[in-house]
Amino acid sequence: MCQPAHNIEMLRSLLFSSRRSTGRGAFMFEALCVRQQHHGVDHADGQYDGLYPGHIPTSPIQKALLAVGSGVAALQDPYRHDMVAVLGETTGHLALMTLRDRMRGDPEGYTILTERPRIRLSTLDLSKMASLPDGSFGRVYLRFLEDNRVTPDSRVNVKFVDNEELAYVMQRYREVHDLLHTLLGMPTNMLGEVAVKWFEAAQTGLPMCILGAALGPLRLSTSRLEPLVTSLGPWAVRNGRQARCVFSIFYERRWEQSLEDLREELNIEPPPLTITATSQKPH
Repeated sequence: MCQPAHNIEMLRSLLFSSRRSTGRGAFMFEALCVRQQHHGVDHADGQYDGLYPGHIPTSPIQKALLAVGSGVAALQDPYRHDMVAVLGETTGHLALMTLRDRMRGDPEGYTILTERPRIRLSTLDLSKMASLPDGSFGRVYLRFLEDNRVTPDSRVNVKFVDNEELAYVMQRYREVHDLLHTLLGMPTNMLGEVAVKWFEAAQTGLPMCILGAALGPLRLSTSRLEPLVTSLGPWAVRNGRQARCVFSIFYERRWEQSLEDLREELNIEPPPLTITATSQKPH
């Protein structure tokens, strides 16, 4: 039997969920299962000996298999956040190193890497945020969560990044994603998501973001594609390139700051268009 059982069951769920799209789910699972038989089990107490809780070590070949399977599944359904997560983790090593180095070189970013804050419902004081003035970052973020019916707890934990610090950078990227929607004034419908992906692609260089930015427009109607190409897209790319590293901001200490001031500090221009939060799926 493959060990440990809880990790293998997670892999089975991830990989076989993409089988409809790839036809390779069984093979991918077997390859990873063989790896698990020979790595990372403490037989004395049954605890998994990973780099961090939930970590699943994989070889370059296994990462490639996971990347292909998750990539095809994510392309067919961009709202498959489990597949998008696997794709990001298995293809993002070099970009994560660059982001980590940018955070290390920024005093606020260095503090984040040291303290390792998490953005979860359990760490947010929603009552306090609701009492903040209109226009404050915390109040606008809370309204974003309500209007788009999303929660920060939907972000899955990192599993396939083989470096503990880089795994945190990836986790921070995921948990900051909704804050970027707030900063950019973008809802979670397809047009808003593609605009944010264009910003993230320019800002992070993550292959997952670049792929989403390149292929996301294919899922837009003609009426939605026109404003992306003529206005939102160029604005998103320009601001992604010129903005300060958005992962070096300790947002948890910025709730009272006005959204306008925070955008100015980050060198992010206000959006050229207002997009309403309609036709969105759960984020």
